[in-house]
Amino acid sequence: MNVHFIAIGGSAMHNLAIALKRKGYNVSGSDDEIFEPSRSRLEREGILPAKIGWDENNIHSQLDAVILGMHARADNPELLKAKELGLKLFSYPEYLYEQSKHKKRIVVGGSHGKTTITSMILHVTNQLGINIDYMVGAQLEGYDCMVKLSDNAPMMLLEGDEYLSSPIDRRPKFHLYHPDVAILSGIAWDHINVFPTFENYVEQFDVFCSLVNDCLVYNQEDEEVKKLGEKYASRITTIPYPTPVYKVNQKGTLLSFEGKEYQLQIFGQHNMQNLMGAMYVGIQMGIAAHDFLTAIESFTGAGKRLQKIRETDSFVMFKDFAHSPSKLKATTKAVKDQYPDRTVVACMELHTFSSLKKEFLPHYKDAMKAADEAVVYFNHEVVQHKKLEPITEQQVFEGFNGGVKVMTKTEDVLQFIRGKDWNNKVLLLMSSGNFDGIDYDLLAEEITKS
Repeated sequence: MNVHFIAIGGSAMHNLAIALKRKGYNVSGSDDEIFEPSRSRLEREGILPAKIGWDENNIHSQLDAVILGMHARADNPELLKAKELGLKLFSYPEYLYEQSKHKKRIVVGGSHGKTTITSMILHVTNQLGINIDYMVGAQLEGYDCMVKLSDNAPMMLLEGDEYLSSPIDRRPKFHLYHPDVAILSGIAWDHINVFPTFENYVEQFDVFCSLVNDCLVYNQEDEEVKKLGEKYASRITTIPYPTPVYKVNQKGTLLSFEGKEYQLQIFGQHNMQNLMGAMYVGIQMGIAAHDFLTAIESFTGAGKRLQKIRETDSFVMFKDFAHSPSKLKATTKAVKDQYPDRTVVACMELHTFSSLKKEFLPHYKDAMKAADEAVVYFNHEVVQHKKLEPITEQQVFEGFNGGVKVMTKTEDVLQFIRGKDWNNKVLLLMSSGNFDGIDYDLLAEEITKS
């Protein structure tokens, strides 16, 4: 099979390209910019483009498929050539479906918790020696590629993103997977540049549920998710899940389920919910609940999801991907519940399109209320780069309902952190970026040495 990637350098695209190369396909690709770590990974596999830029000569009649990434534009010369030749064009999710259409597909959907739930299921299948294909939306520790494709795995686990599929396919990615088993963890308005109203956003999850073939596992404690679960109960098997009974302890969490206790290394109410959802999905995959929970005892968390950077006797530092209001609330509360006798200092970065939009800021009301001290950082240049209406420090302060320090320079955030006595404290850094240049590991080393 000869497959060409237009925009091969994307975080998702390069993983798929590597997976296909390892499957024995002839893979080529192009892009107008390729950053690390994509660049090094593609180079190691021998599929890094020889030159940067688009070239219609890359497209020829011997190609069996052309996969189009979100980074490419609709007028891309390679795309136009592929159309002219009548080649088979796929978006990233379309090609994943093509590779898994004869397998049992398990799709993880929701505004939050997707990567964690997917990681939990993947951890358990690894522990139990169950052969599955997969696609995870984030880089996980211990993996050099987040897509696995094979001819012999009977199931494929897919993280189901609700964002658009490609420049010429405006459908959400998770509409294209047609799951046999699906899970819906929660719905909280996001991607407002694509889904301008909350109702429009919820509709995408409604469509997703309508495409499930056999079973929908859903979080019964999320109001919008519960409505959808009940709506589809007459058509498919639906399995609601609640937060389980658990206790916080020094090691993490002691979970009680069906008369047995399990010592977990993860913590937080949202993670306990995620675990229950993952477990019920596991049951649909043929994994007994006890076996699932026993295997998950060694799970330390998904990458950048409450990831512990440094710990001493009197100090802990975490980084987390949280950036939306619901994620901030859940993550900040989880840390405070785990360390009730310590001062929790939470710093977050407004980085995404939605978070930097003036109209969206009121959704952050009290999102970091659980923290003892809170800092919100944003960069005026990023707002300008995203071609958004300027926002002020006061607007951000009011959006969070006060109680936060608003900063617009990385150095101010660093100065704030460096100026504190970190004895008996927890530092939580939350962002889908890195505060425009903070090296978390170096910062942790600096704090613990001082």
